[in-house]
This record gives sequence, C-alpha cells and structure tokens, in this order.
Amino acid sequence: CDPKADSTINLLGGEPLRPVMNYMREEDEEPETLEDISKEGFGGVLCIETGGPTPGLGCAGRGIIATFQLLEDLRLFETYKPDVVLYDVLGDVVCGGFAAPIREGYAEKVLIVTSGEMMAL
Repeated sequence: CDPKADSTINLLGGEPLRPVMNYMREEDEEPETLEDISKEGFGGVLCIETGGPTPGLGCAGRGIIATFQLLEDLRLFETYKPDVVLYDVLGDVVCGGFAAPIREGYAEKVLIVTSGEMMAL
C-alpha cells in the first residue's frame, strides 16, 4: 500500500502499474480477473499494487484489507501457488490495516527492512 504505487516499477521496466484502489475508484466495480490488476514483471514475478485512498480521505489500511479480500475472491494463491510473496507496506502510519498480512494469516514469516535512520523503527 503506497499512494505513489512504485513498489513494482523496477520489476516492470519503469512502467507504472494501475493500483487496485485506483481501478476500483475509476471503474466503480471490482476487477473480474487477475489480469485486470496485475502485470508480469522481470523473472516472471506477478506484480500487483494496492495504491492508497484519495489523499486526505479514507484509510490506507482498509485498502490493504480490501485488496487481500479481492485476491482471495480472484483465487490468486490457488491459481499461482507462489513459493514467496513480498508485501511492501508503509510502517510509518499507526493503522491496523498495515498488520493485515500477519493478522489475517497471509504471512508465515516477517522480515523488516528499513533505512539506516533511527526513526525508521
């Protein structure tokens, strides 16, 4: 979840990916297929960006939860059976939604990667 939606840009050769939250706002409906919200990136990595709410409105954590539910509805995990799933989530906002990968059972192991700044944690 990132309003800039640039977590996958390097995997996609600099091409931006339409975030799930933008798709739902602009189309006023949920995507019908994974292809509506994903692109294959470098090395065959399936890329999906959650994005964020309209700046100043809504809860980004709620967007994360909605995206996870959508991925379940579209049967992403059953279809692709990934060995590894990477979540790039902001850690600087006190919002319960950012703990969704852990709380909802989408993650077995969590690695925290930060900058060298003391305030990063």
